[in-house]
Amino acid sequence: MKKTIGVLTVLIIVLSLTATITGIFYKTGGESFDFTTLRGETISVYGSGLYRYDSRSAVSQAVAQDIVTLAVGIPLLVMALFLFHKNRLRGKLLLTGTLGYFLYTYISYSVMAAYNSLFLVYTALYSLSLFAFILSIRIIDVNVLLKKITIKFPRKTISFFLFLLGFMLLLLWLRRIVPSLINNTVPVGLESYSTLVIQAMDLGLIVPVAILSAILLLKKKSWGYLLASVILVKGLAMLIAVSAMVVGMVLSDVPITIMELILFPAFAFIGIIMTVLLFRNISD
Repeated sequence: MKKTIGVLTVLIIVLSLTATITGIFYKTGGESFDFTTLRGETISVYGSGLYRYDSRSAVSQAVAQDIVTLAVGIPLLVMALFLFHKNRLRGKLLLTGTLGYFLYTYISYSVMAAYNSLFLVYTALYSLSLFAFILSIRIIDVNVLLKKITIKFPRKTISFFLFLLGFMLLLLWLRRIVPSLINNTVPVGLESYSTLVIQAMDLGLIVPVAILSAILLLKKKSWGYLLASVILVKGLAMLIAVSAMVVGMVLSDVPITIMELILFPAFAFIGIIMTVLLFRNISD
């Protein structure tokens, strides 16, 4: 499996380089234009570049995430692959978490980005990331992992952060969704999409796994340490990406709440500290 994971990861690196560089630098002629959605809302479509059929808000976020994936995600994946081939436990955990970020990212690109010339690249990336992620989970012996945890491991601190991260996402998205259900209105951020894809992925997957990881970690279960490392690495990369999206939206004059402006960068900063603490207290 080690060789297979290596091949899959190299393919992910090559294809994600193609996707991010194209998304950031590919330019075409054209101007923005107004579009009336199925729900009668008028949104501004970007009109140029790779994401020319996406809304102005979506493009500001997509380009910001492309920059983070290129500057943070891919180097992190390269470093993780190097440590993985050195048979380092930290490398295996880092690789699994980083693959989780790529899986989440390119599933969302595949189903959310308006159809463009990189559709098959996005599909290949999420497929490669999915199988590489599954194999990387399988190759980690959780019983060995449990023996490699130092006595100074900040179990309660990381558990509290994971609980906080899960409930933050839960409350943030429910605050956006519930009023629209009660008042039968269009939820904020729906724009040209037919449904809230990111919110569905977070509420159905990220929130439960974050809370489950925290519970298992508090109980000193071996799977708690594994899931916590995956959520921390994936979450950190995603929080950095979302913080960049927030900046991109501000620069593009896209409306954003003060809560989102403060929360995501703050959680990204705390996430860096938690991730460093986690890896410092796992022995190779």
